[in-house]
Amino acid sequence: MRHALPKRFTWSIERSCSPIRRFLHGLSFLFAMWLGVCVTPVHAQAPQSAPNGIESELLEMRNENGLIREQLRKMEEQQRTLLQALDELRRRIDPQPSPIADQPSPSPAPAKSDPEPPATGPAVSPAPAQPDPNQGKDPAAFPYDEGIVLVKTRDDARFPILLRLWDVTQLRYTNTLLGNSDYTDHLGALRPVIRRNDFSLNRNLLQFVGYIFDKRLQFNLIGWASNSSAAFVEGGYVSWKFNKAITIYAGYWGSPGTRSLTGTFPYFVQLDRSMADQFFRPGFTQGSWIDGEVWNGLHYEFFVGNGLNTLTVPTTKIDSHLVYSGSFWWEPLGVYGTAGRARGMYDDYDNRKKPVIRVGASYTKSRENRFSNVGQDNPENTGLYNSDGVNTFATGAFAPGVTVNDATYRMLAIDGGVKWRGLALNAQYFSRWLNRFTADGPLPLTSTFDHGFEMELSKFIVPKKWELYGRTSFIFGQFDNSYEYAPGVKWYVVPNHRVWLVAEGLRIVKAPVSSVITPYNSGFTGWAPMLQWMFNF
Repeated sequence: MRHALPKRFTWSIERSCSPIRRFLHGLSFLFAMWLGVCVTPVHAQAPQSAPNGIESELLEMRNENGLIREQLRKMEEQQRTLLQALDELRRRIDPQPSPIADQPSPSPAPAKSDPEPPATGPAVSPAPAQPDPNQGKDPAAFPYDEGIVLVKTRDDARFPILLRLWDVTQLRYTNTLLGNSDYTDHLGALRPVIRRNDFSLNRNLLQFVGYIFDKRLQFNLIGWASNSSAAFVEGGYVSWKFNKAITIYAGYWGSPGTRSLTGTFPYFVQLDRSMADQFFRPGFTQGSWIDGEVWNGLHYEFFVGNGLNTLTVPTTKIDSHLVYSGSFWWEPLGVYGTAGRARGMYDDYDNRKKPVIRVGASYTKSRENRFSNVGQDNPENTGLYNSDGVNTFATGAFAPGVTVNDATYRMLAIDGGVKWRGLALNAQYFSRWLNRFTADGPLPLTSTFDHGFEMELSKFIVPKKWELYGRTSFIFGQFDNSYEYAPGVKWYVVPNHRVWLVAEGLRIVKAPVSSVITPYNSGFTGWAPMLQWMFNF
């Protein structure tokens, strides 16, 4: 008795023209031949005793039928195992669903008393879904992509949408009790020094970023919060990206007057901006700007806005003068920081095997009014200060009883850096001019000039884990000089560059600037130990 394989099974194999499938065809044919040979002895081995009447014939037929049923059951088990093995091979060759897997196996004649055993061999399961490169990442499968992916449509959607959540949380302990409680300005007036000993949620920035309707139409919605200043500010921007070289923006942003305002925050070596940077830099305001990469690592950003510091200033108090600021930087040997949001990172977290460098320059000009420059009760603004720590627009800043109402601010900054094998050296030089004063009384001068620099040297002693650094900054001012220095240690808690703990022993001499989100308070001299936990995603 011969038993042929199902026609659908034979047709499924014969329709393939690949060498592997022809091999499988031949294998199935040989298996069918083998089954036929195996069945023949069943007949030969059946009892062949001479007939002894009707009872002996019935007994002989019953025995023979039992052997045939058992052989058929074993054949069915072997056929099912082969079908499963062939289907598994076919799925590896061709990810499309196989008709073999979809075809129900024929049921054998059930044995009288033996239940059908479960199939042996590999289980048959549908082919896994293959990722489509033309579709966007599924947020459920890829919940993190430079932020937590909240919404992402298919790339071919009629209205493409991407929504990510970013966060920067800065928890800090600041102690300035080891310093003076008052100081004397350049006119001999005695002024108080604010001292601190507190824990603070220094910054908490929540950002919703992405695109909508068109991938070129991008947005960034920001919520700034700081319990250091007890303030919350809403900001953000919308933009249109033409190409790699040109993107235009409108909204709230920082005037790109120093390196720390060109996309480096919060990836500093130390806890925050240096004293020199805080003294010289412009601030944040509403405006419009353009940026891009024009050639071989050459980046630029040009900004026009309302003023140096206007985040919490009502528009009725903002004058009609605008701030103009621009910056360019060149990274000829590759991206200076870590790709993505940390592109301007100061540390050599990536432990570069070949050196990378950065050189840049920034310039800012603004006609400032005292009412436009008083908004310091927010997470980022800083006012204009003279080098002796007195606010430029405060009464008595230049002459007793005289108040400056308007002044022109100009500032030039030049920066550079190099990284190699966990070592990083970064520096920046600042020059600032104030002139064209308008005051309610006579002034003893017509302009001021202040200049200074910052420098940070850092080295990973354990790659991507432990880093030691030292930093300093100087201000050489019209009325007084100031400086700072600090050793520090940095611990990257998780195996990426987004979470770290930093401790620093900071020594400050004659701070020329006050800012509630930094340890600097006008006139302070002394030690200021600090500890900070930085968490961002």
